Amino acid sequence: MLPDMSKPRWRGAVCAVLGLPLLGLFLLVAVLLVRTYTMPDSRDSWQGEGAPAAELGDTERAQLRRALVGAIRIPTVSFSEEEQNNTALAEFGAYIKKVFPQVFSSNIVQHEVVAEYSHLLTVQGMDRSLMPYMILAHLDVVPAPDEGWVVPPFSGEERDGYIYGRGTLDDKCCVIGVLQALEFLLKRGYKPRRPFYIGIGHDEEVSGHKGAMKIVEKLQSQGVKLLFVADEGLAVLDGVIQGVKRPFALIGTTEKGSITLNLTVNQQPGHSSMPPAESSIGILAAAVSRLENNPMPNMFGDGPEASMFEQLAGEFVFPLNVMLANLWLFSPVIRRILERTPSSNALVRTTTALTIFNSGIKSNVIPPMARATVNFRLHPAQTVNEALDIVRNTIADDRVQLSVVNSFDPLPISPCDDSNFGYQILQRTIHSVFSGAPVAPGVCIGNTDSRHFVNLTDSIYRFSPLKLRSEDLNRIHGLNERISVDGLERVVQFYYQLIQNADSDKVPVAHLATHEL
Repeated sequence: MLPDMSKPRWRGAVCAVLGLPLLGLFLLVAVLLVRTYTMPDSRDSWQGEGAPAAELGDTERAQLRRALVGAIRIPTVSFSEEEQNNTALAEFGAYIKKVFPQVFSSNIVQHEVVAEYSHLLTVQGMDRSLMPYMILAHLDVVPAPDEGWVVPPFSGEERDGYIYGRGTLDDKCCVIGVLQALEFLLKRGYKPRRPFYIGIGHDEEVSGHKGAMKIVEKLQSQGVKLLFVADEGLAVLDGVIQGVKRPFALIGTTEKGSITLNLTVNQQPGHSSMPPAESSIGILAAAVSRLENNPMPNMFGDGPEASMFEQLAGEFVFPLNVMLANLWLFSPVIRRILERTPSSNALVRTTTALTIFNSGIKSNVIPPMARATVNFRLHPAQTVNEALDIVRNTIADDRVQLSVVNSFDPLPISPCDDSNFGYQILQRTIHSVFSGAPVAPGVCIGNTDSRHFVNLTDSIYRFSPLKLRSEDLNRIHGLNERISVDGLERVVQFYYQLIQNADSDKVPVAHLATHEL
């Protein structure tokens, strides 16, 4: 017989029982909200004045545009490690000497050509007790056939406030930007306190083995150690991630590793009129299909990407701000959300890209061999050997032979704490040039020349001083690559202020505000 719940003694007992979970729920909500709204809101204020901005006149603005247009018109294409447009690479070297006369004639700048086509500039500082740093960029570009472009890809044509052409975003804007910034500074009589280097590689798009690596070897032979390295990489993102209230900047503190893997199947050839039950093509197709249908494990929370979202939590709308500020509870939900788009999926796992498939010589011949090439970009918490073990277990077919073409593990994670000079200098410069955009560490999903500098410094940062929207991301290595004239001027402003900010001998201090409840 059920008790009479209307009696006072039973009502009290029920309230007491229900009160325990309700109290727990209330406390949980309170913890979530307090943690969310007392985190630093990334709208930092900095002690002391930063470096002055460059006041550019109409003549200097026109000079800047001409400098980039001329650079775009030199087709410094890297097709492979064995095939580059060497004529264009040599022409580019002569071009920058002509366009930036102050840089290449200054008695405080030493210029060396490295490995025939790369460039190393050593800028002397007035205080030689200060440790030098390095700014990297690269002059080579990926191929760009004319099809699909609104203007020829090596024309440098200007339309509606944009300069079009291969390399406008990756990475001639940075080559021209840093050289133009130094040119303007020298014209204004500037003499840096801290010595620094500018390295311009000529084969970044095909590994950097002949350019950046040779620059590293030269510096190592001289016993050089660097305070920090600033290279291309992440950027200021505007509307790229849904639910963010304003543009924010990401500085790459690491970059993913890589494996290029050949899968090969060898079977008996034959006539198409008597096909075997399984052909080399069929066996290989099944193998690569298993790789596509069984992606690498989601590793969100094992790498620095979790810290990135936590630091930016206050920039997201409700309820995402609560979830990101409390990943200890919501991490499983966030990891599923991030899997939904290719760009965010690349942050949480090792990606698998099927890039080449070769087989067959004639329509009526069963081919003896089939080969596929797969490119993996390794999550920062996964090694080459761990990824290869997963590949073998996923394919699970001894007839498929694996051959590693090249590979390297993810790069070490550079420090991004309040005491790190390089990170804080970059952060301060970004705040100044990009109107106080919040800054967080991120993972660079591509690879840069900076990966070769790990023996010269533990502070390597990857940031391109560009504001990018979603539609801009596909232009990099894609069709109709372009940069706005205003965006190009911001690139120069960034390097102009970065060089001056780095003259300090103290780490800049930011005062963090907190959200109000």
